[in-house]
Amino acid sequence: MRKLSLVVVAVMLLATGNVFANDVKGENPTKNLSKQISEMLMENEFSAKDDDLTAQVRFTLNADGEIVVLSVNSKFARMESFVKSKLNYQKVNLTNIKEGKIYTIPVRIKA
Repeated sequence: MRKLSLVVVAVMLLATGNVFANDVKGENPTKNLSKQISEMLMENEFSAKDDDLTAQVRFTLNADGEIVVLSVNSKFARMESFVKSKLNYQKVNLTNIKEGKIYTIPVRIKA
């Protein structure tokens, strides 16, 4: 009887260890957000001469899940206005929205 109880305890410990060892995280919210922003900026009217435009975009999310652009750091004035017009108050699809958290992403547009 003593051996049987030891076997049962050992099996339970192994089963519990396997359950906790599985990493069941969902999709990374930051990657998901970056992907959605990339899709929003896909359609642009920059020409081939405006090759490789870059900017650093700082934004936050409001309670409704909308992007609120705080700043766009770029050498190109058109790039700044383009990013603001495309992203400001656009709704994103995220499960756990952290209202007020400030995000900074690099944006690069190739014509």
